[in-house]
Amino acid sequence: MDNQARIQELEEENARLKAQLNTYLLKNKMYYEKNKEEHKQKVKEYQQRTNYKSTYVPSPEKKKEYARRAYLKKKEKLQKEKEETDNI
Repeated sequence: MDNQARIQELEEENARLKAQLNTYLLKNKMYYEKNKEEHKQKVKEYQQRTNYKSTYVPSPEKKKEYARRAYLKKKEKLQKEKEETDNI
């Protein structure tokens, strides 16, 4: 009986907390729906003010550099694993 009462109590608390969460999420959603355009405008102004470019595309040289670094790191990791298995 005690376990059943505890389960019932926890289920009620869970339902109450879910209702609170939904209310909170709904308020935030409504706020952002109302202020979407204002927020977009602020972001544009910030990007212009800071000269921020959100469409970064690395140059071919940088891509080669990143690929080489990844290859060397992977090669080093495989060598360490091989040495560990040889030592065992």
